[in-house]
Formats: sequence, structure tokens, C-alpha cells
Amino acid sequence: MSAVAMQAQEIDILIKDGNVFDPKNKINSRLDVAIADGKIIKVAANISTDKAKKVIDAAGMSVCPGLIDIHTHVFVGNKPDTFADGVLSLSPDDFTFKSGVTTVVDAGTSGWRNFPTFKEQVIDRSKTRILAFLNIAGTGLSGKATQEDINDMDVDKASEAIQKYPEIIVGIKIGHYEGGEWTPFDRALASANKSNVPLLVECHLPQYSLEDQLNRMRPGDIITHSFEKISERASVIGNDGKVRPFVKEAQQKGILFDVGHGGAGFWFSEAIPAFQQGLLPNSFGTDLHRFSMNAGMKDVLNLMSKYLAMGMSKEDIIMRATWYAAKSIKREDLGNLSEGAPADIAILSLRDGNFGFIDAGGNKIGGRQKFEAELTIRAGKIVWDLNGISAQLYSK
Repeated sequence: MSAVAMQAQEIDILIKDGNVFDPKNKINSRLDVAIADGKIIKVAANISTDKAKKVIDAAGMSVCPGLIDIHTHVFVGNKPDTFADGVLSLSPDDFTFKSGVTTVVDAGTSGWRNFPTFKEQVIDRSKTRILAFLNIAGTGLSGKATQEDINDMDVDKASEAIQKYPEIIVGIKIGHYEGGEWTPFDRALASANKSNVPLLVECHLPQYSLEDQLNRMRPGDIITHSFEKISERASVIGNDGKVRPFVKEAQQKGILFDVGHGGAGFWFSEAIPAFQQGLLPNSFGTDLHRFSMNAGMKDVLNLMSKYLAMGMSKEDIIMRATWYAAKSIKREDLGNLSEGAPADIAILSLRDGNFGFIDAGGNKIGGRQKFEAELTIRAGKIVWDLNGISAQLYSK
């Protein structure tokens, strides 16, 4: 935007003096961010406050794109003991904004049969931006009998759903299948190929070895629960304490590794040596659902803080929670602070203290800092303000 146009336009929200970090645009400096009509209109130093309706002092805080959680289960409903339209999923707005998250991707909770219900019931009614990996199973995570029905894993129907909702459905998901044949995996790949979208591979495929799964995956496909240690899938770390050679090969091929913490998907015994040997997560998917949020995972900021305690830099962590996550789902309109981009913004602080972080196995590491969401903006609206930095000071 030109200087003349900028002077003429009113600013809805002006964020002043924050440490602006925008990996896409290679910005990492103390700047201001101006927002109007739900969009970012300017990122620059010393933007005048004259036309600003609201000014937020972000000095000493990190101003970054809204965080993106690419592994959640938010198809909430009233069906018992199930994720699809069920009580095991969560209403996203209840948990996203307080963690700086503005976009979630539902990880295959719906399939081509019940995605329209998911859209009407949750996606269209939520302030959080909800995208989705479509399960190759027609009814998604609806219980063992239906989610393992190969006859309902229809390549054409899944691809038609992606074609109908390209602004929402970002990929295909395979997981939760205990059979030995490769038909479900191959159909998921066929649909991903047909629609030119990534494949998300979860665990819960006990008859498929990790090596076989990675060998079938294409560059740009995503494996989640990357640092788990469970009986049904070999871990990425071998008995010698080193990243398995075929895992390194997959990383070099372009396979993306998502954390997918969940209730059982993240162990320090795997994540720490993987990090030390260069197997870094591409994204910080939480696997948010009803019984993971109160265990070791908690939220995406807790997960990011674990990597801070493990030695990853603040900038690298935020990059993977924003721009890298956006690229992995082929949504490069998100995860950045470009002029004209949606005004989805997280203002984060680092709290100092003595903190403990727990993995899925009940193991603990200590840390001296942790991330905290001071303020979250979604589509130009303030949706979370922890300490009232956007509010007027009360006086009698």
C-alpha cells in the first residue's frame, strides 16, 4: 500500500513496537502492524497512530502469524464413544484462541459421506478457521466397523468431495485400519494423486511397517505421531539410539514429519535424539481431542515450549508453527503477515521460571521458559486477550 493510501485509510487495530516475525517475508525485527477490514494493510516501522481506532503496545512480545495446528479432531457432536459427530472431538473455539491458534486442520474425523454434516454443524459455525483432511473411509472416525469398511473407501467419491470443497479440504487421511491388505492405503494415495493434495498418514495401521508406509508415501506427504513409542509401529529411533536409515531417506525424499502429540504420540526418548540428529518436525500438530488435552499434550504452546526446552530456537519453533505448517497443507495464503493477507495474528510472550513438560509416557524434562499467548486476532477481530493489552485502563 502506498504511503498516500495508507494515510487516508483508517486503521482498525495498530500493533506497535512488537518483535515481528514473519518467515515467509524474511522479517524478524521491531516493527508495527496495521490492520483494517480484516486484512493486514501495512508492516513497517513507526506507523502513525493518528488514523488508528485501537493501538496495542506489543513491546517485548513476539508478533507472528496466527498459529496453525494441522492435527486436530473437531467434528464435535453428541454421539457417544466416537470422534465423528461425537463427544470425543472438541469445539475448536473453546481451545484455539487462548493458544494463539487461528487455523486448525481436522485430521480425518470426517469422510466423504459425513463431511457435509461436519461443515454445516461445526465449520460454518466456528470463528476458528477449520480446514480438513478427508478420511478415505466414507464416514471417517465413526467406529471400528464402519471406519474399516473397504467397500466405503471410494476414490472417486473422496475426490469429488475435495473438488466440491477445495477451500476447506486440504488432503486425504489414512489411519485406524487393522487389516493386512494395502487396499485402504492405496486408495487413499489414489485419491490424493487424483486431487493433487497431500496424504496424511496416522498410526493405527499395525499390519503396515513404518518402513513400508514411508516407502509408499510421496514427497510432500505427511506422517504424524512421528515421535511415538508404541507397539503397533516402529519408532523413528533404532535400538542403537540413532535415527533409522530409512527414516533419514524418507526425510531426504521430502516426507514431512508432524508431531501429532495426542495422548500417546510424543516421547522424549524419540523426539530428543531425533532433534539432536536433525530429524525436526515440520509442524506442531497436537492431535487435540477430548482426552489428549488434559494429559501430557495440553495445547500447542505447551508442545512448542517442549521444543524450546529441548534446544530449538524461538524463531525456528514459530516458523514451524506458522509458515511451514501452511506450506505443508498447500495454503500459502496463510501463516504469514503479507500485506493483503488475512489478519490472523498471535502475540506471544516468553514467561521465565521453572517449568516441567511431560510426554505421553509420563516422562518429564525441565525448562526455564514457556510460550504464552498474550493476544490473538482472527480475521481482524481480537478473540483473546490474556492480560488486557488491548483494553482501556479502568479508572473511577
